[in-house]
Amino acid sequence: MAKKKVNPALTVFVCLLALVIGFAAAFFLYAYIKKPKGGDVYVSGDISFHFMELGNAYAGDSIYIKAGDTDILIDAGSRASSTDTTSAYIDGYCTDGVLEYVIATHADQDHIAGFAGSNSSPSIFDRYECGVIIDFPRTNKNTETYKKYIEKRDAEVAAGAEHYTALECWNAGESETGARRVWEISDGIEMEILYNYYYENDSSYENNYSVCLLFSQGDRHFLFTGDLEEEGEEYLVQYNDLPEVELFKAGHHGSKTSSNDCLLEVIKPKIVCVCCCAGTDEYTDAKENQFPTQAMIDRVAPYTDAVYVTSLGDDGAEGGFTSMNGNIVVTSGSGGVTVNCSDNNTLLKDTEWFANNREMPAAWAAA
Repeated sequence: MAKKKVNPALTVFVCLLALVIGFAAAFFLYAYIKKPKGGDVYVSGDISFHFMELGNAYAGDSIYIKAGDTDILIDAGSRASSTDTTSAYIDGYCTDGVLEYVIATHADQDHIAGFAGSNSSPSIFDRYECGVIIDFPRTNKNTETYKKYIEKRDAEVAAGAEHYTALECWNAGESETGARRVWEISDGIEMEILYNYYYENDSSYENNYSVCLLFSQGDRHFLFTGDLEEEGEEYLVQYNDLPEVELFKAGHHGSKTSSNDCLLEVIKPKIVCVCCCAGTDEYTDAKENQFPTQAMIDRVAPYTDAVYVTSLGDDGAEGGFTSMNGNIVVTSGSGGVTVNCSDNNTLLKDTEWFANNREMPAAWAAA
């Protein structure tokens, strides 16, 4: 009996189909492994947010972000001398001397002094090569610190950096060259410039000019609003489709005028980091209004007790401060979102300072 002939074309088709099925199975298995328990969608690649201590007892922001090979710096407070402390920290992670993105949120000293620099403490722009500089489109300032910031920024641009205002980025929409609203900073990780009403409208409060940013890693989101005040937060919610967030940098160092209900009830933060020197009288003698304020704590409490603070005022310590949590590092990776601090991981509500200076919110007392 003659053997039945096998159609060569059919053989090739079957082999190709098997390969396709094999690749598809491998892909979905990989995706399953990379998807952490809890149901959120994880994008390959870690991102870490470093809320740095500033080497003095003054409130200020300087936040370093690492995503793959991308290095980002948001603000350079609180004083020019702070760059001696923060650059030493950054150099432990940024090994090529390049900051791919630098964001200056607004023109207050406690956010840009390190960009301005001084004779004894070089500017961030002198210490690093900067790729893209994004800053505030408006200001009421005409200080020497602001003028020095502009001088140093423009020199960096002359040396090859790109410079855009946040409004230029917003107006660029979906552009993929030059200014743009969304920047892909690593595989699947995005940095979005949010719209702030005060990018193009006057405010009597300098804080309201703050550049606002949303970092997204799949379904995980991380919000930074600079020193935005209540009016600015109301507009931020009105003009942007804000998601619930894993991390929120408390607005304006945990002041009573920021981190308001209008914003918190939308973003429902799981972790809140406060960049301040707790309990100092830098701005007020009223203890309840010293950073982080009782009002901010009461508003945040219904959403999370995972509140961390960088530094603590201590008149008996060198420089008038010591670490509360120290440098706070929030990392989002395949295992979830974690917090690790250089001094300790104690929640604000469990600190001795809190016990002596703040009232326990009902939401935390009931937990």
